[in-house]
Amino acid sequence: MSDLIPRYVAGQFHAPTGSALFEHHNPSDAGDVVSRFSPATAAEVSEAVAAASAAAPGWRATTGPARADALYKWGEAIAARSEVLAQAITREVGKPIGEARGEVGRAVVICRYYAGEAVRESGEVIPSQAPEALQFTMRDPLGPVALVTPWNFPLAIPLWKAAPALAFGNTVLLKPSEHAAAMAYALAECAAAAGLPAGVFNVLPGDGATGEALLRHEGVRGISFTGSQAVGARVAAIGAERNVRAQTEMGGKNVVIVAADGDLDRAALLTAAGAMRYAGQKCTATSRVVVERRVLEPFLDRLRTAMAALPLGPADDPACAIGPMITAAARDRVRDALAAHPAERLAGEALPDDPRFAAGNWFAPQLLRLDSPQHPLALRELFGPVLGLLVAEDLDEAIALANATPFGLSASLFTRDLGSAMQYLRRIQVGLVRVNGDTTGVDPHAPFGGLKGSSSGSREQGRAARDFYTDTRTIQIHA
Repeated sequence: MSDLIPRYVAGQFHAPTGSALFEHHNPSDAGDVVSRFSPATAAEVSEAVAAASAAAPGWRATTGPARADALYKWGEAIAARSEVLAQAITREVGKPIGEARGEVGRAVVICRYYAGEAVRESGEVIPSQAPEALQFTMRDPLGPVALVTPWNFPLAIPLWKAAPALAFGNTVLLKPSEHAAAMAYALAECAAAAGLPAGVFNVLPGDGATGEALLRHEGVRGISFTGSQAVGARVAAIGAERNVRAQTEMGGKNVVIVAADGDLDRAALLTAAGAMRYAGQKCTATSRVVVERRVLEPFLDRLRTAMAALPLGPADDPACAIGPMITAAARDRVRDALAAHPAERLAGEALPDDPRFAAGNWFAPQLLRLDSPQHPLALRELFGPVLGLLVAEDLDEAIALANATPFGLSASLFTRDLGSAMQYLRRIQVGLVRVNGDTTGVDPHAPFGGLKGSSSGSREQGRAARDFYTDTRTIQIHA
């Protein structure tokens, strides 16, 4: 791609005006330039906010069925380009092609789901103490909302924020990751093909300065962010300072607990997949496994076998399960962390001697035994194909080890005992609680979010999204 990626503002694609240049390369092949763009300037941010503000009254007044129709058509425009979009995801962010196709399918489902939400009830009747009075609530959109999204789900995450925002009558300003600008452009093309009204959905490729200008703009009335804990804390501070609603999703240090009575075959397969697929670059990826000592050796045998069965290779290879890391800097950050905090390696070798790995951001999967829950690799989110193993004497200790982290996004327990499952359900400190499943993903109609340092406390997706993207007014009418 030689042309600079444009902005999408007020229903039109606009050439950038800034002089700075950002270039992103194919994670599987560093010589392949995927996208080039000039970050949106503060002036361009203001123009986009003005467009979203101008479109807000008309979109708010649009009926629920009409908004539903627009969202459904957006989904259909994505479905019509499904293979092109999947290939583009794979090239831009290194997601294995099978998972990329799944992400496109999920994007379509998200649009269809929120098309349905747009026509649900928007308030409730409440009995009044006053005779002959009608009292009820109404939900109103916030107005223009800023969405700051990561690269690892370049289609699904922007949509699971934008679709509910639009369904409930808000207008949207999307600032995608620098490493996912091409997919944001493709999403804007689909929005245009679907006929979304001008100014309702706007895209601003940019960097941290672009995001800062957007979040601080007085015309922005709500903020939804997914990314690192450090940036999320800054986003939350800006929201508090401006007294606007802010939602932050900030990752995790997700854990699998393998009880002595668990299905070891299933636990090993799902732990390996949850930790290593897409090179561990999911906020719900499994990064720790806590195993009861009685089954440590048989579980390790199965886990090594399951890891070895996951192919590492170029993301466009249909057999690929792991793929490259997003950038060389991300790969080096994981490598440096492992060098700085040594741990016993239980599985994982050097990269294969294969010409396919001559270029690209490759890192071989690693299984490490950690001697303490306070080991830095047990606390720090690495965002790579690295799994830390801890050993517990019993379930009580296993749950304590699982909770010994500043994060609280996702966890799973493998057990055949209902009593153990109930004890775990009551005590585990995460927002996504699984039994006999992996830690990754969530249905698009279910609330998504974590506890502790993983989330700001609000939830995304499902009916919970309505609570974030709307304000409630209480109305009383007297005869």
